[in-house]
Amino acid sequence: MRVFILLFAMFIQAVPAFANEKRPPNIVFIMADDLGYGDLGCYGQEEIVTPHIDALAAHGIRLTQAYAGSTVCTPSRSIVMTGLHNGHTPARNNVPHYDTYLKDGDITVAEILKSAGYRIGGIGKWSLGDSGTEGRATRQGFDMWYGYLNQDHAHYYYTEYLDDNEGRHELPGNSKSHEFYSHDLMTDRALQFIEQSADEPFFFYGAYTLPHFSSIEEDPTELAIPSDEPYSGKSWSQKAKNYAAMVTLLDRDVGRIVGLLEELGLRESTLIVFTSDNGPWGPIADVFDSNGPLRGVKRDLYEGGIRVPFIANWPGTIPEGVVSDEIVAAWDLLPTFAEIAGAVPPDGIDGHSIVDVLQGRPAENPHPYLYFDFGHTRSVYQQAVRVGNWKAVRIGLDGEIELYDLSSDIGEENDLAQQYPEQVAAMKRIMETAAEPDPRYAVGELYRGGPIWKKSEQWPALNQE
Repeated sequence: MRVFILLFAMFIQAVPAFANEKRPPNIVFIMADDLGYGDLGCYGQEEIVTPHIDALAAHGIRLTQAYAGSTVCTPSRSIVMTGLHNGHTPARNNVPHYDTYLKDGDITVAEILKSAGYRIGGIGKWSLGDSGTEGRATRQGFDMWYGYLNQDHAHYYYTEYLDDNEGRHELPGNSKSHEFYSHDLMTDRALQFIEQSADEPFFFYGAYTLPHFSSIEEDPTELAIPSDEPYSGKSWSQKAKNYAAMVTLLDRDVGRIVGLLEELGLRESTLIVFTSDNGPWGPIADVFDSNGPLRGVKRDLYEGGIRVPFIANWPGTIPEGVVSDEIVAAWDLLPTFAEIAGAVPPDGIDGHSIVDVLQGRPAENPHPYLYFDFGHTRSVYQQAVRVGNWKAVRIGLDGEIELYDLSSDIGEENDLAQQYPEQVAAMKRIMETAAEPDPRYAVGELYRGGPIWKKSEQWPALNQE
């Protein structure tokens, strides 16, 4: 079936979304790691400078109601790749940390675009299959992958090696010498991929690791960066300076990517999308108001854990300076990119194309609901459902359902469950039916009979996502 779908996508192309293109447009998709809704200037940040990302928003469209796939990294990445929400996608949690999540039978956005003639490259944090497994990026449609296949490894910015396609880029002694900062190496490879792909349509997935905390033996919640400029003189804690510097460094390299596209004459034929994989890391959120007006942080299903920045820019095609409150989700990316490329997405996915939204119009095919879940033990299992402006949250399988009206209560402060029992009952029915049972994620039986955390010879297992 998988082979049939890919051949079908190759030979029976959808009507291209933008018929005036001489060739299918390039797609550059950049996803930050743990960047909060309020961490960018264009979303209200006043302390951290992000001029390049802000410029993309000023000359493109900025969405105010966009959702990550999940509240932690692995399922968010799985959802982007498969177009399936967290009740259906292959990887629904961050554990176990050493595993293969995607199988040969899974169909990824990379494979769909490759079938449409795209060259596919990626850098950063993959999280969906370790080296030597069928889930690794180069078995899932990527012609090039450079960075980290394993999510725990991705917490080491001064690593001794980076995964390089089917092999490794060895960096002996780097954990002590700090000669090579992984983010810089990955950006160099990103620029190289784009330059080498200039003569053919390409899809670039920049799964950057900034500003996720780094893992250092002395302090697994440190934030490693070569320099805390331009914040060295601030009276903040060192951790706060480092976090801000991480965000600004990420912004700088988004600017470098945009600059190269301009230099190559590819800007008007390239869609750029920028977003984050989930909400901000808790210990830093209060310092910079990283979740903005939202309640919650990473690992929560309140808005602060799942509502993220989302910016799209495509000169001449996406209107400039648009701010949209249309509701979109990460599982919409696969069908959107497929439509833009003139490819056919797989049947049965949860995502809807948002090409209309990116062009500043109302969604032609809005979701009847959005579904999220996280944490597959009975006591901490979280579910969230959004239907229109209604948002329901349940913490613990036996917990009470909370109900919020996001049109008047974006901070989810006023629980209206007692006032609207019929709405609560409708949300409960969705919670009970939206997730397809999976023995790997049976609620209350997560990895029963084996350890959740598995020791690695390359780096220590951490009890952090």
